[in-house]
Amino acid sequence: MRLSARVDYALRAVAELAASSTDGKLVTADRLAAAQQIPPKFLESILLQLRRGGVVVAQRGPEGGYRLARPAAEISLAEIIRVIDGPLANVRGQRPEDLGYHGAAQALQDVWIALRANERLILETVTIEDVVTGELPERVRDLVADPRAWV
Repeated sequence: MRLSARVDYALRAVAELAASSTDGKLVTADRLAAAQQIPPKFLESILLQLRRGGVVVAQRGPEGGYRLARPAAEISLAEIIRVIDGPLANVRGQRPEDLGYHGAAQALQDVWIALRANERLILETVTIEDVVTGELPERVRDLVADPRAWV
């Protein structure tokens, strides 16, 4: 799996936002950018996508800023990735079930579908709250505990 810089920054910004606005207060883009060392202009465009995707809400003005649109426990990593980059798994821009492999390569379609299912298994169950609290689901902790996962 390859994650774009936009997705990485979006996930980090939303986690920071969840940690910084526990009382519902708005957090400025500049504060988020500084806390996560994200280029401010780049972050502004990411926050716009997240707002349009229903992940964050924004308020303009001197007291303006951003906050999560819903509780962090209701926002999965998969949702953020989809808002920023689209579908979780694709091959040459196509959904795995839409591919037409033939002959000796025919089983590749099943491999891509299985890969997407495994990505979903992790990314749809891990929430922003899990990330902020460090309390990741047991399945994730088990995978990380395997030394082979680190190489």
